Amino acid sequence: MTRTRSQRISEPSGPGRSWPAARLVAFAGRSAILLGFLMLCASAVPARGEAVPRRPNILVIYADDQSYKTVGCYPESWPWVKTPNIDALARSGMRFQGAYLGAWCMPSRASFLTGRQPHGIQSMRMEGPYPGGTYDPAQCPFWPALLRKEGYQTAQIGKWHTGNDPGHGRDWDYQVVWNRPKNPDNAGAYYERQLLGFNGVERWQDGYPADNYNRWAVEYVKGASRDPNKPWFLWLCHGSIHGPSKPSARHKGTYKDAPVPEPIDLLGPWPGRPDYLKGTLAWRRAADGKVRAGSNGEKVGDEAGEKGKEFADWVRQVNECVPAIDEGVGQLIAALKETGQLENTLVVYTADQGFAMGEHGMRMKIAPYDANYRSPLIVSMPGRVSAGSVCPQRPNAPDLIATFFAFAGISLPSSIHGRDLTPLLKDPATDWHHPTLYEHTGHDFGNDVAKVLREGPEEAIYQKVPWYTAVVQDGWKYVRYLQPGVGEELYDLNTDAAEMRNLVGRDEHRDRLSAMRAALTSELKRTDADAALLPTGKELP
Repeated sequence: MTRTRSQRISEPSGPGRSWPAARLVAFAGRSAILLGFLMLCASAVPARGEAVPRRPNILVIYADDQSYKTVGCYPESWPWVKTPNIDALARSGMRFQGAYLGAWCMPSRASFLTGRQPHGIQSMRMEGPYPGGTYDPAQCPFWPALLRKEGYQTAQIGKWHTGNDPGHGRDWDYQVVWNRPKNPDNAGAYYERQLLGFNGVERWQDGYPADNYNRWAVEYVKGASRDPNKPWFLWLCHGSIHGPSKPSARHKGTYKDAPVPEPIDLLGPWPGRPDYLKGTLAWRRAADGKVRAGSNGEKVGDEAGEKGKEFADWVRQVNECVPAIDEGVGQLIAALKETGQLENTLVVYTADQGFAMGEHGMRMKIAPYDANYRSPLIVSMPGRVSAGSVCPQRPNAPDLIATFFAFAGISLPSSIHGRDLTPLLKDPATDWHHPTLYEHTGHDFGNDVAKVLREGPEEAIYQKVPWYTAVVQDGWKYVRYLQPGVGEELYDLNTDAAEMRNLVGRDEHRDRLSAMRAALTSELKRTDADAALLPTGKELP
């Protein structure tokens, strides 16, 4: 006789036993719970052939010597500046007030690659003909090697200015590098034929370098020279806009006759500010009544001073170098969309440092003022970064590295000095009272910094700018110079963004000055600074 399903269920489960109705209900309830749990587990496990969620890719586009005033989405830019692709990136993500990545080319890259402040980077030094350099990878490890160990593929394309060893095979799986320290005879070829290392094999390359770098970066994003099953990190290092700031032929004259107002302190004076500004003055009033460039001591590319370039013409020329980079940003975003990677890629646009465009009488980087030091910073990733937002903070290079590790889900090494910016990327209004530390120690790093300060502090000067350490916190900036006798500076950036009024010595700001000094001391100690860098109190009024 064929039994029905209900008959089978109601059969005794053992000799002489039957299933009471209450037990049937309990069994059914437990079965439903078990079935629900199994279904939940099944939904969390990718089906056969379904892609496992990947860790995000990281794309960093890194310009050279770029003032935030050359980027259209920054309110301080000239009204005629056009950077549509960078501006679109800002609309899709977050525009920071800026970033403090380094005083000049070498320390900014060293800080970016190590996640440490220059005073904490051991063994790195300049050596041989400018811009030669060296470092010991054992004492000075670069964090891309850690990403490789965690399953990332790493790539670097473009300018290199951090020791002769570019790290291919150790830090980078793929590399097309313009190695300036290794080849000083080609170190000035920012806009000409370059000697490049393609995965360790050197050959000459014609063409406009920014266009070349953009093309290779797009090819990499689309899958060339990498494993498609691994997440990737690409550091695209442009040589533009660095002097001699030669635009591509197609962009030359883009801003012809554009109006360029002169900064209020283009020719000085600078009351209440350090005397060294008289020595960094890079402009003069010529006999024809126009303001023209004078020498500013740049070792590479200072054609403006040699030619007596008119101020307005120089500003236009510098800005005409930006469109080639901007086009590359558009091409890279298009490649990410085309390959379906945009939603899973953290995109960062920034520069190694800023560059004064006549402010404070300067035509250089290095000095502690925002016009010299602060670079643009834009961060975007759909769903992870607040879209169309503006953040008032100014992170430093170690902060960016800490953030990359957080996005990648990799434990942050204790050696890295930065703070994870993820809370700000979610909500730019997040309470963020952490001070941002930045500094200028010339071409010295690590223990060499302390050695100079102990044995010959009068030598703590580079490119006519005395060494300093500085912090920005809650809209205030404090600068402490390390060369004896130079003094201090205090600025309220909320009311004096151009840093024209040094508030040191004002009774009404005594408490603020004390608090900023304490913040600087705390940050120096937190970042492993030698005692030689710490304020002693003797030099402070």
